[in-house]
Amino acid sequence: MARSREALNHHFPNFAALASLREKFRNPILRPLRFLRLTLFGLLAASLPPLSGMVTSTTHDYYKGKTIRFIVAFSPGGTFDAYTRVIARHFGKHVPGNPTIVVENMTGAGGFIQANFMYQRAKPDGLTIGNNQGSFILQQIMGARGIEFDSRKFEFIGVPTEFHPVCALTKASGLTTMERWFAAKEPAKLGGIGPGTGPSDIARTIKAALPTLPSRVIDGYKGAADVRLAADAGELAGFCAAWEGIKLLWRKSIDSGDVSVVLQVAPKKHPELPNVPLAIDFAKSDEAKQILKYAVQDVAVLQYLYFLPPATNKEILRTLRKSFLDTLKDPEFLAEMNKANLAVTPVGGETIEGIVSGLFKLDAGMVARLKSVLVP
Repeated sequence: MARSREALNHHFPNFAALASLREKFRNPILRPLRFLRLTLFGLLAASLPPLSGMVTSTTHDYYKGKTIRFIVAFSPGGTFDAYTRVIARHFGKHVPGNPTIVVENMTGAGGFIQANFMYQRAKPDGLTIGNNQGSFILQQIMGARGIEFDSRKFEFIGVPTEFHPVCALTKASGLTTMERWFAAKEPAKLGGIGPGTGPSDIARTIKAALPTLPSRVIDGYKGAADVRLAADAGELAGFCAAWEGIKLLWRKSIDSGDVSVVLQVAPKKHPELPNVPLAIDFAKSDEAKQILKYAVQDVAVLQYLYFLPPATNKEILRTLRKSFLDTLKDPEFLAEMNKANLAVTPVGGETIEGIVSGLFKLDAGMVARLKSVLVP
């Protein structure tokens, strides 16, 4: 009762006065006015706005019979879509009430269209979960165009795996080693989606940190699957992305030698890529190493980010965070992920909150430098 009264006071400032009036109506002299009292309180209830995300029943009752939508910011067939569809197949049984789970794709503007939708239009009712690249947070800090959201207000559920950035090039490009890439007479065309996405940001970071490496970023593709098709057609030399995604999209081409992973942009080598050099080993200055760190390495953990709209009820947030982590431990889920060659190294929402908070404390000078690199 106390919590309900506090909620009413918050959403309807005159509630306290009306409650006082109600006490006066208990006076026998005023009993004829009881009808008026009931009318007043009926009007009050009708005038109250919906209490955003307020759940008065158990979460089991809340989700029973409902549908949760996952909205992926990139095209079908890519790594984001692959992760989300596998998660969706197992997520419902770990949410109280076992709701139906569906997956939709909302592409465009390098993920900004989806992020803007999640901030402005998605209801904070726990029925819409976004999946996007967490690097859009860094884009906001740098003041990129097209942003109509404040990422600090999103509610973070977690990520299914950390991001290990690499660059892969086709055999047809002739750039199968770093030595050949450095010696190239023409810039290697690297496919991108747009500022704030992995393929674009990693490629631009490499170009800035290793200025003698001939490269050019070609933006505008809808997702990594589209970039791969362009590279297979000879339109691009290749692209930079998570090793997990490259492995998913180009497994057969890597095994046949038609595609080579030539560079790792992570702080240390991946166990599966012991002979592929690190970008930081080619960096010639402290500034170049800092660009690699802040532009790519520090935001890598945010890559496959799952989040809710602002103002989502905290009980719903706690429930979905637990459901998310429980799904990622599900033996049937893990078996399917293993079969699909998709890594699972979960990071919880509370940890994500701390990383995001730290990014907004970056030194102004470094933010300016990163902006000159990542925001065209």
